[in-house]
Amino acid sequence: MNWDDDTDTSGAPAAAADRLVGASADGEDQAVEAALRPRSLHEFVGQERVREQLDLVLKAALARGATADHVLLSGAPGLGKTTLSMIIAAEMGAPIRITSGPAIQHAGDLAAILSSLQEGEVLFLDEIHRMSRPAEEMLYMAMEDFRVDVIVGKGPGATAIPLELPPFTLVGATTRAGLLPPPLRDRFGFTAHMEFYAPAELRRVIHRSAQLLDVEIDTDGAAEIAGRSRGTPRIANRLLRRVRDYAQVKADGVITREIAATALKVYEVDDRGLDRLDRAVLEALLKLFGGGPVGLSTLAVAVGEERETVEEVAEPFLVREGLLARTPRGRVATPAAWTHLGLVPPQAGGAGSGQQGLFGA
Repeated sequence: MNWDDDTDTSGAPAAAADRLVGASADGEDQAVEAALRPRSLHEFVGQERVREQLDLVLKAALARGATADHVLLSGAPGLGKTTLSMIIAAEMGAPIRITSGPAIQHAGDLAAILSSLQEGEVLFLDEIHRMSRPAEEMLYMAMEDFRVDVIVGKGPGATAIPLELPPFTLVGATTRAGLLPPPLRDRFGFTAHMEFYAPAELRRVIHRSAQLLDVEIDTDGAAEIAGRSRGTPRIANRLLRRVRDYAQVKADGVITREIAATALKVYEVDDRGLDRLDRAVLEALLKLFGGGPVGLSTLAVAVGEERETVEEVAEPFLVREGLLARTPRGRVATPAAWTHLGLVPPQAGGAGSGQQGLFGA
C-alpha cells in the first residue's frame, strides 16, 4: 500500500475532507496507513519505473558511501510520496525528519530545521511548492553547498553568519510541480512523477492490505474495490475498510464481488468511483442544462455547492474519466456522461444544445 499520510489539505475546500473517495488523509487514515505502509522498495506496489530508477540512485549512493541525491516526487495525493520518502531513509539506513511547506513561513524556521539535521539524514518536505519565498531562497544554498547564512540583527548593522550543514538528502513532494520555480527544481538530482495506478496494481495493494488487516477477500472482491478506487491506493485502502465493516455486520466477514458491490452502493460509490457529489454535478449538467455548455458558477449554484468545491473537488476526476470537458464557453458533458447516467442526449439543435452559454462563466 502506497499513499501519503501527511498531505496538507489546509488549502482545499472543506467538502474534500469528508469524502470516502477523497484522496486527502484524515486522522483515521493516517493511523491505519502507518501500520500498512511498505518498508522497502521491494514491498512497494506499483510505480515500476520510479522504483527501478530510485533503486539505482540509492544503491549507487551506498556504494560510494555518500548521501543520496536530492529527490523530487510529484503527483496527485495518495499515490505514495510520503511512503517513498520513508523508504528512501530506510534503504539508506538514515533517520528521517518530516515537515511541510506551509509550516515553514520564515527563513528562520527552515534554518532551525537544517541546523539540527544529522549527517546523512533525510528531510522530507511535503507540499514544497507552498513554502515561503525567503525560506525557498535559503534552501537553494543549503541543497547545493550544504550551507546557510543566518542573519543576525536588523538594518545596516545586520550580519550574515555562515553556518555549515552536514550532508543530507532532501525529499520534496508536491501535487503541483508547475508551481515550483526552476532554480529550485533544478537543484534536485532525481525527479519522479507518480502516476495513477492500474486496476491490476490496485488489486495487489488491496490483497496486501487485507492480509495485514486480517480480512478475507477473494479475487473478484478485490477487483470490484479496485475498479472504484480512482487509481489511488489510499482510496482503495479506505474502501476496503468500509467494505470490511459491511461484510462483518451484514455477511460472514468474507469479501466477495457481491458483498463489495452491495457495500459500496450503501456508501454511494458507483462502479466508476463516482460519489454523490460527482453524480450531482453530472446530473445538474445533463438534466438542467442539456449537457452544456454552462458556466462554473451557474453549475455550482445548481448543485448547491461552492464554486471552489465543484472546480477543485469534483471536476478533476470527472475530466480525467472523460465524463466532463472544460471549454472556453463553459462545462460540457461528454457522450460517456450520458451513457453512465443512463440518459439519452438531446438531438442536435434541440433544447439545451448551446443556449446554456448565456449562463455565468
